Amino acid sequence: MTESRAFPRFPAGFVFGAATASYQIEGAAREDGRGPSIWDTYSHTPGLVANGVTGDIACDHYHRYPEDVALLRELGVDSYRFSIAWPRIVPDGSGPVNPKGLDFYARLVDELLAAGIEPAATLYHWDLPQALEDRGGWRVRETAERFAEYTAVVAGHLADRVPRWITLNEPWCSAFLGYSVGRHAPGAREGRGALAAAHHLLVGHGRAVEALRAAGVREAGITLNLDRNLPATGSAADRAAVVRADTQHNLVWTEPLLAGRYPHTEEETWGELITGQDFRRDGDLALIGQPLDFLGINYYRPIVVADAPHREPDPALRTATDNRYAEVRLAGARHTAMDWPVVPDSFTDLLVALKERYGDALPPIHITENGSAEHDEVSPDGAVHDRDRVAYLRGHLTALKAALDAGVDVRGYYVWSLLDNFEWAFGYGKRFGIVRVDYDTQRRTPKDSYHWYRAMIAAQRD
Repeated sequence: MTESRAFPRFPAGFVFGAATASYQIEGAAREDGRGPSIWDTYSHTPGLVANGVTGDIACDHYHRYPEDVALLRELGVDSYRFSIAWPRIVPDGSGPVNPKGLDFYARLVDELLAAGIEPAATLYHWDLPQALEDRGGWRVRETAERFAEYTAVVAGHLADRVPRWITLNEPWCSAFLGYSVGRHAPGAREGRGALAAAHHLLVGHGRAVEALRAAGVREAGITLNLDRNLPATGSAADRAAVVRADTQHNLVWTEPLLAGRYPHTEEETWGELITGQDFRRDGDLALIGQPLDFLGINYYRPIVVADAPHREPDPALRTATDNRYAEVRLAGARHTAMDWPVVPDSFTDLLVALKERYGDALPPIHITENGSAEHDEVSPDGAVHDRDRVAYLRGHLTALKAALDAGVDVRGYYVWSLLDNFEWAFGYGKRFGIVRVDYDTQRRTPKDSYHWYRAMIAAQRD
């Protein structure tokens, strides 16, 4: 059924898990008091999502969660990372709390605990209540304050049963894909607004950590999608472009969170968009840089960067991602269905470089997402023989073990994703799941990668 080469071996107590996100799997978009999110608005806007699909039904996890927890139990994972839909809890982003929303997550947590699986909750995986976006979204500080209020509500209800909490998932995507590139909700293309969003996301993280500590949670952290940026050539121009790419993808987050400072390369990266900003306040760095119990890292591929001129010469119209670099396709590597290069060694390099940069300030790490979208096909026997995904997982888990051997303190790994799902602006055309979902029937079929991952986890316990 699957290849049977030796599995990488991890230390005793290492956490193996699987991950999903609320808008990508839950469905039930208008049930039990849930309010609209920016992704409801975005996906229902013609032309923004492939094939015009939405997350209205997705994987119908809202109704089928017992079946999905049974898949997790059979998989043998220690932990399940899920996200909580803010508009299911506080439909308008602030004000009245929806008890039916809280009850759904309480039932999910109880189901996980009964299956012997540790819940790990993400508070924000991009489904901002539309009412808050209508008032400025992450461009304005008010959203950070409302996020803290929502966090206090959820933690007050679930902190006794959920030990691990993640404030934000991939704030780079929220700030830059959402407010600069426009490829994610809310679909804005702005300069300073995107930088303000990045900062207010970090402020919201800080406020949420305060709320989580007040609720007595065991572990509080944040998840970043850090990138290994490589120069297209050895030219000085391409090396300088890598600095700008690192600033936007990595340092804008890690420097405030782990070093208590803003990147010294930010003016070189953003120029007039960052100079004269008015969204930072005294005390913000201390708020953002509170100690973390862990750092979540999502990792998929390296990025090859080349120098490029500003696409928009007028500074007033320039977006925060128009900062003189371009991504270049990596020759000689296999590429996934996302056209992402598969280079497992770059995973090791990123983790080791992070440890070298921040030293003892780097908290323990959980790999909160890693996986691949592949060109899955159902075979005549009804199975999905996804050899490329198995090879991807084996390669990246081997690379992760190499980082541990090099002294990086990694405590856990969550495969992305348990289920095929709504893949944002790509709709349902990209499948990351180790379980296939037939979106017409909602039938779940474990792929060969599911069986490989189950065997790999079991081998750790021999």
